[in-house]
Amino acid sequence: MPLKIDASIKSKMNLRPSLFWEFNVDTIDLQKHQVTVIERITLRGRFEEYLEMVKYYGKETVKNTLLNVRYLDKRTLSYCSATFNVPITEFRCYKLAQLNPEHWDY
Repeated sequence: MPLKIDASIKSKMNLRPSLFWEFNVDTIDLQKHQVTVIERITLRGRFEEYLEMVKYYGKETVKNTLLNVRYLDKRTLSYCSATFNVPITEFRCYKLAQLNPEHWDY
């Protein structure tokens, strides 16, 4: 499913306070904390919040940010890989996970 980007949505995002417990969601600087916002919504947000985030930041910005985050769980990593049409091996979090293997993967 291709994501449609609407350039007219450049206003304030509706952030759920439970996702950003350490920030005041009314005064958060969405550009300064861009990496935190993208990572947190991708990992713990609802699909509607994810789509709103992509509309706000743009698909290319979200893609480049997620390529460089330190951690994504396996399901989220697979979804991002399929959505952005990028091999899993290109993600920084995948490379870090390969360098630090776990004992068992249940």
